[in-house]
Amino acid sequence: MAESYLAWDLSVLEHRRVMVMRRQIARNRRESENPLDLEDSEFLYLYRVTKDMFSELVGALRPSLQKQQPYGLSVESQLQTALRFYASGCYQLPVGLQWGCSMSQKSVSRVVHAVTEAINEKLLRKYIKFPMTPEGRRAAKAKFRNAPQPFPDAIGAIDCTHIKILAPKLHEEAYVSGHHEGHSLNVQVVCDPDLLILNINAKWPGARHDAHIWANSPVRSTMKRHFDNGDRRTWLLGDDGYPLEPWLMTPIKNQHLGTPERRYTDAHGSARNIIERCFGVLKSVFRCLSHQRQLMYEPYTAGLIVNACAVLHNMRIKYRLLEPYVTTSTEIIVDSYNDDGLEDTGRVTGTGRAIAERIQRRLINNTFT
Repeated sequence: MAESYLAWDLSVLEHRRVMVMRRQIARNRRESENPLDLEDSEFLYLYRVTKDMFSELVGALRPSLQKQQPYGLSVESQLQTALRFYASGCYQLPVGLQWGCSMSQKSVSRVVHAVTEAINEKLLRKYIKFPMTPEGRRAAKAKFRNAPQPFPDAIGAIDCTHIKILAPKLHEEAYVSGHHEGHSLNVQVVCDPDLLILNINAKWPGARHDAHIWANSPVRSTMKRHFDNGDRRTWLLGDDGYPLEPWLMTPIKNQHLGTPERRYTDAHGSARNIIERCFGVLKSVFRCLSHQRQLMYEPYTAGLIVNACAVLHNMRIKYRLLEPYVTTSTEIIVDSYNDDGLEDTGRVTGTGRAIAERIQRRLINNTFT
C-alpha cells in the first residue's frame, strides 16, 4: 500500500515537472519571437501600430501589465496579443495560435482583458479630450474653418454607431436594436475634421436612440454650460436624429435648391460627414469593431474594448497613420439610418427650441444668404 502511494506521489510530481517544463518552453518561445524583428510594413499590417507607437504603449502600460509570476507573459507579448485581436477581430483561439502568440484561448482572453483595462486606465484621458477651454474651442473652430468642407463655429461632429456584442445575461432586450441584427452597443462619438475622436461614450445599449444618449451625455452638459456662461457661437453638428439646440446644429429638411436654407443644409451635411468617415476608418483598421464581427463579451468589457480602439485610433493620427486599410469606398461601412423620430427625452421645446431656431436663422443669414 505504501509503495502504491509513493508511486502515485512520484507520478504527480512528474506530471507537475512536465507541466512546468512545458510552460517554460512556451514562455521561451514567446519571448524569442520578438515582433520588433518584423519588417516595418508587416508589423504595421499585423498590429496596426508602428514600432515607435508600440514602444510608447509598452512604456505607458508597463506598470499595469508587469508580469507577476515567473512564467507570466512579458508586457510586450501581452500587448502584441491584444493588438492582434483588435486588428483582426477573429476569435481568440486563432489569435493565440498565430503570429508568435503561442497561448491558449483562456490566456488570450485574460490578456485582452488586462491590456484593454490598462489602456482605459492609463491612456483614455490622455488621448481623448473634449475642448473644454476657450483656447481649445478656438483651435477646434479653426480646424473646421480651414477644413475642405468648412462650417463656421463648429467644434465637432456627433453621431452614434452600433457595435455588435454577445447577448448579455441581464436586460438582454435592451441591447436589441431594430436597425441591426443581434445585440449591440450604441456608441456616441464626437470627432473633428482630422477624424480625431474628441469624446466617446460606449456605455449605452443598442435599443437606446441617439437623441436619448445625447440628452444624458456629459458632452451636452458641457456645451450647455459654456452657452450659459456666454459662449453663444459654438456648436456641434448632428444629423436629423438629434434635436436642434443652441449648441447643436441640425439640417433643415426638404429645402429647395438655391435657397439659403438649402446651402446651409448642404454645407452642414458635407462638414458633418467627417463622423461617418471616422466610423469607417475606425472599423476598417480595428476589425473587432466591424459590422462583420461580434465582440464576444458582456457590455461593460465590450465598451472598454471600443474605448481602447478609439485611443489607438487617436494615437495613429498622432503618428500620421492615415487610413492605410481603406482602399475602396465599399470598405467603409457606416450607419445609413437615422433614428425614427426623437424620443421624448431627446425633444427640445419651448424657450430652448425658440433660442436654437433664432441662432440657426442668424447663422443662415450671416453665412449662407
